[in-house]
Amino acid sequence: MTGRFLFTGPDNAPVTLLLAHGSGAPMDSPAMNAAAEALAAQGLRVARFEFSYMAARRTDGGRRPPPKAETLNPEFRAAVSALGATSPLVIGGKSMGGRVASMVADDLHAAGRIAGLLCLGYPFHPPEKPTQLRTAHLMTLQTPALICQGTRDPFGTKEEVAAYDLPERIRLLWLEDGDHDLKPRKSISGFSAADHLATMASTVKAWTTTL
Repeated sequence: MTGRFLFTGPDNAPVTLLLAHGSGAPMDSPAMNAAAEALAAQGLRVARFEFSYMAARRTDGGRRPPPKAETLNPEFRAAVSALGATSPLVIGGKSMGGRVASMVADDLHAAGRIAGLLCLGYPFHPPEKPTQLRTAHLMTLQTPALICQGTRDPFGTKEEVAAYDLPERIRLLWLEDGDHDLKPRKSISGFSAADHLATMASTVKAWTTTL
């Protein structure tokens, strides 16, 4: 870890990914670690950071609840500035982290500060509340985006998302039988978690070359 960031992957990578965590787990959760290692294996540089409420848990040992996602927008913008990436920058994250990134992406992209948006398990709606959609801003998104989603993600299944009619500039990678962490049930799908992470990472690498 260097200061507020946790880095994985080569310093001289052609693209840097700035990723934030989900609402309930830190930047070094098993899911975030596994995703970062898979992306680094593709030659990408991953920088992870924590929102202040999550960082505070490390010092006070408490379980501070996450604030409303939109209130974290300034923190994501500040992380972009603090990182000062010299290579093309893609912002995003897991679940809520990706949602926050999606809300600040267009302003940053228009200013030439980022090249794209990457969401790992986008929370299209709360579990078991499919009508409470978090998609309005995605319909006008101008930033090139890639969403990697498990087909049985309780925050948005393949069947549900197909009905949203998202704009074509948002590319979707569907991982068969994947859950919110992209993990499949191997006995059902024939795929392992490592298989899906490798597919995710190689797809991200190929996508970044188009930005």
